[in-house]
Amino acid sequence: MPSVEINGLKIEFESLGDPAAPPIVLIMGLGMQLVAWPEAFCQGLVERGFRVIRFDNRDSGLSGKIHLKKRPNLLLAFASAWLKLPVRAPYTLNEMAGDTIGLLDALGIERAHIVGASMGGMIAQVVAARFPHRVLSLTSIMSSSGNPKVSRSQPHAMRALLSKPSDPNDPEQVVEHLIRLFGVIGSPGYPTDQDELRRRIGRGVRRAYHPAGVLQQLLAIIASGDRRMLLTKITAPTLVIHGADDPLVPVAAGRDTAYHIKGARLMVIDGMGHDLPPGLLPKLVEAIDSHCNKAQTSVLRD
Repeated sequence: MPSVEINGLKIEFESLGDPAAPPIVLIMGLGMQLVAWPEAFCQGLVERGFRVIRFDNRDSGLSGKIHLKKRPNLLLAFASAWLKLPVRAPYTLNEMAGDTIGLLDALGIERAHIVGASMGGMIAQVVAARFPHRVLSLTSIMSSSGNPKVSRSQPHAMRALLSKPSDPNDPEQVVEHLIRLFGVIGSPGYPTDQDELRRRIGRGVRRAYHPAGVLQQLLAIIASGDRRMLLTKITAPTLVIHGADDPLVPVAAGRDTAYHIKGARLMVIDGMGHDLPPGLLPKLVEAIDSHCNKAQTSVLRD
């Protein structure tokens, strides 16, 4: 896969489909790589006539890493955020949004549809708010506004997220750990075949595994705080997709996100948790295709 240097870091990316087609940029979530966007989802959008660009965020996958001399104190960061004090972090969602814009610049793309999942949805929101002239439409999936009152995970889901594999140096143990995690946060109404889940997770672990990056990305989220006022600046047509059964980022967070973006449409999916299961992909492709085409029609009219 190709890479470009952006903001002093290598950013690994992949471009699928006709380079002249309307571009959709996919931004993945906490600790996840570009390959976490399911192939069927990406190809479904390509078949609908889009150019699909997915990339590894900084501190994940094959993109550049931020190496700190001292391990960050996550409990201190949570406490500081709760007390509304500044949180020290090597970067914030603003810098990660800048990486996305840098990728558009490197690829010579003036405007794109921006789709983000979980933390990627947060980054996508920042892109749409701070760089409105670069965004054709926004789709925020299973994400939040940063409002702490509606974003609290269920305790068992947070415990699963923050747990560690029994042996981080053993790829098989890492795969088993991640399978257990997705067993907790996944979609109860759209269960993923265990062999398929193992294959997908194993591919990602073999490609790259960087737990320090997960911690640093989590710090970026905490340090970025409440984005509700920022969301009011978004003018791009916006679709908010959220699972009714998401234990990690509750559906109330999706409702709150849509509430603070003028004209946003909320799509709540029963049985969906905090993943992109195969059984849901056709519905997601259809929803995003429809949303992006309506946004493009609006731009052409204007």
